[in-house]
Amino acid sequence: MSLKNDLFLKALRNETVERPPVWMMRQAGRYLPEFRDLRDKYDFFTRCQTPELAAEITVQPIRIVKPDAAILFSDILVVPQAMGIEVLMKESVGPFLPNPIRSAQDVKQVIVPDIHETLGYVMDAIKLTKEMLNDEVPLIGFAGSPWTIFCYAVEGKGSKSFDTAKGFCFSQPEAAHALLQKITDTTIAYLKEKVKAGVNAVQVFDSWGGMLSPVDYQEFSWKYINQIVEALAPETHVIVFGKGCWFALGDMAKSKASALGVDWTCSARNARYLSGGKITLQGNFDPSRLLSPIPTIKKMVKEMIDEFGKDNYIVNLGHGILPNIPVDHAKAFIEAVKEYK
Repeated sequence: MSLKNDLFLKALRNETVERPPVWMMRQAGRYLPEFRDLRDKYDFFTRCQTPELAAEITVQPIRIVKPDAAILFSDILVVPQAMGIEVLMKESVGPFLPNPIRSAQDVKQVIVPDIHETLGYVMDAIKLTKEMLNDEVPLIGFAGSPWTIFCYAVEGKGSKSFDTAKGFCFSQPEAAHALLQKITDTTIAYLKEKVKAGVNAVQVFDSWGGMLSPVDYQEFSWKYINQIVEALAPETHVIVFGKGCWFALGDMAKSKASALGVDWTCSARNARYLSGGKITLQGNFDPSRLLSPIPTIKKMVKEMIDEFGKDNYIVNLGHGILPNIPVDHAKAFIEAVKEYK
């Protein structure tokens, strides 16, 4: 079956389009009342691990705000869970790892798991989601970058600077690289299974890449992301999104990635310049800007598309949508793209 709306895939293939495709990071999430209803009934990882719930949450925004692609509801931290690292989701704290990894001995305990045994529920959710989507739009699968997963595994929780994680890299580089490689191997296997299960593209989220200097980024983040890109590119489209990683756009553009995400601190002009002007870019509307009046949102979206150009471009936010965004503002963002001339 061919997709009824394949604009997103056309943009990833560098094809000419009438208008750019649009979706929003975290579009299956807390700004939707329908999502909050389910959140009140089921805890976070129950939602991730129950295929029926994950599929329903994935499809909600397709019905309500109508973007051009769906992204599977899950979490980047299902990967460390599968590797034998305990991850809890604490109310008003976020991710919490009771036993963070702090030594070479700790790294040795971490496993590279059998994906079917540990993450089979994600593949079931993909198959169910594909049925529910009924070929309306493509489905995106995702994973966190090895560095971003490493940050949580070592720090034990979210952080503004991840000094403990960085300190581990700099004081125990061998152990750090061993852990990063285990995360990379697990992520490659995981994403390959997602492709087999039916996702049409994958995105790697490097949420904390911008914490590193450009030199350290090459050593502790990009070389591992690139292993994932190399392994997955023959099988599917890979989008790489590094928040705060504008300095790496040149290297990223030389890789086999199909598209690069850009956050709102990097202008369209700079992003095109730094990435060499050929590769498809995705982004970069400031999520907080969705709190602007609707006419302002629509005007800014049109200006953003004009700046990036309608081809080789996927409209998105510069990071995930915030929980306090009114649904009609999210709809206005999507509609502004669909109205683009």
